[in-house]
Amino acid sequence: MKVYIKYIIKNFIKLLFIVSSIFFILVLLLNLLQELDFFKNTNEGLYYPLLLNILNAPSILINIFPFIFLISAQFLFINLIDKNELIILKNFGIDNLRLITIISLISFIASLFIIIFFYNFSAKLKHFYLEIKNNFASDNKYLAVITDNGIWIKDEIEGNKIIINANLIEGNILKEVVITQFDNDFSPKKYIYGEIVDIKKNEWLIEKAIIIENNIRMINNNFIFQSNFNSKKINSLFSNLTSLTIWELINLKDEYNSVGYSVKEINLHLQKIYSFPVYLTILTIFASVLMLNVPINKPKFFYLIMGIFASVLIFYINHFSSLLGENNKLPITLSVWLPHVIVSILTVIGMVRINEK
Repeated sequence: MKVYIKYIIKNFIKLLFIVSSIFFILVLLLNLLQELDFFKNTNEGLYYPLLLNILNAPSILINIFPFIFLISAQFLFINLIDKNELIILKNFGIDNLRLITIISLISFIASLFIIIFFYNFSAKLKHFYLEIKNNFASDNKYLAVITDNGIWIKDEIEGNKIIINANLIEGNILKEVVITQFDNDFSPKKYIYGEIVDIKKNEWLIEKAIIIENNIRMINNNFIFQSNFNSKKINSLFSNLTSLTIWELINLKDEYNSVGYSVKEINLHLQKIYSFPVYLTILTIFASVLMLNVPINKPKFFYLIMGIFASVLIFYINHFSSLLGENNKLPITLSVWLPHVIVSILTVIGMVRINEK
């Protein structure tokens, strides 16, 4: 490997590490306030807020990496300009396009490492974070999971423990539902069967409910079952996908399909993961082109503000496009890749006659 390539790799990786460390510290400081607020009414001291803060920080940092790559690329060019190394590279036949190519390859390889290793590591930490935090939540006695045997819900009403199993879920409807009510000794005391159950509200409406209690069988055409769950709450329990590794997401998608549950959010999340290396690489190229197209006599603060402004603008374009995908206004794949295409077009426009800069 040529000396100048080693030099560029070393400096860019070093900047990625420094900028990532700065953002990680900021995340720890800002997120600590939220964890302290969560434990303000307990006597747990600082141990759990600090532990949860550390466990949650890596998953937050994942969302900040686009900013980190963009700003790191900017500072790389600032250093090259300050030391007149851009001119030296050109004198040795290294034009701007070749320089951008080298930086983009480094960015792509680094982003692959982030997705394959760091993302899955942060997902595991997020899982531990949620498990620990759930022990201190006021509603941790409630639980809902999806398995190969359908949807299982653990509930508690007026001292009675409830286990609910349904084969399918379609919007606000549970199908083929079995509700088993237990006493405090976990002995079954009532069974409720329903083919169709409307769970839009906490008062579930069961059509043609079959109720078995004390060996007596009854039928109620419009039975109201009181629950702590509704369709919105169930959806929220299944929506935290950042605590799952890539392989767990794929398995969860299969499980959701088996019970008829919507996999739209999982598809959107997986598409974002798959596109992440491309996204970070595009932003690195964008930052490089941006730096080569602005006057070199501006103060560093100007470049930093410019980078932050560009990062925020791209973030909101991404967020808006994702919302369109979640609301079925755009296909999932298009909602993820459209912002990347927009930034790519702007980058290509900026690369016109880039070697003349």
